[in-house]
Amino acid sequence: MISVIITTYNYGKYIERAIRSCMDQSLDNSEYEIIVVNDCSTDFTEKILENYSSDVKVFNLTKNIGLSAARNFGIKQSKGQFILFLDADDYLHSEILNVEKLFLEENNSLDAVSVDYYQVDERGSHKRHFNAEINPIACGIMFRKDLLYDVGLYDEKFRAREEQELRVRFEKKYKIHNLSIPLYRYWIHDDNLTKNNAKMDHYQEKLIKKHGK
Repeated sequence: MISVIITTYNYGKYIERAIRSCMDQSLDNSEYEIIVVNDCSTDFTEKILENYSSDVKVFNLTKNIGLSAARNFGIKQSKGQFILFLDADDYLHSEILNVEKLFLEENNSLDAVSVDYYQVDERGSHKRHFNAEINPIACGIMFRKDLLYDVGLYDEKFRAREEQELRVRFEKKYKIHNLSIPLYRYWIHDDNLTKNNAKMDHYQEKLIKKHGK
């Protein structure tokens, strides 16, 4: 069983595309679950999610807890042996769950599997192919859930660069094996958290203080 965890905050205009990409997987839907953690959005996200209540496990939080804590919350609600994170403004290729699951099940020595990704625009046009080993992102990686617990999940003090901080701890003990096929779709736009330079710089300093990198 795979648990796909989508965290969202005021991304109502994007969330449906993300959910549909999960529902359109080639893998049989009995083999995975979709969990959406709505981090106390103030837009129309909750109203959109009502339409998917029969297909998706929806958790509407009553207090904004931040991305790290929302992802941890999703992990704790999950039933899957494997975990994959999807940002609400991104989406998945229809084969990603099938391919990554196959690699993890047939290779017991693998701890996690990532894939390359396309940067896309609002309409889904492919702009650029990124190698996830050279330019890693938080999402599209299938982790063994027990290993995420083993490294302590996300550090909830990090409100940015949380994926880098987790990755540093994870890769001290385990390896993320990258497959050079672009099965994740990453949309870079003005609302991305990574565009907040002051916040990114602040948490870069915290990252260096904690891990020296």
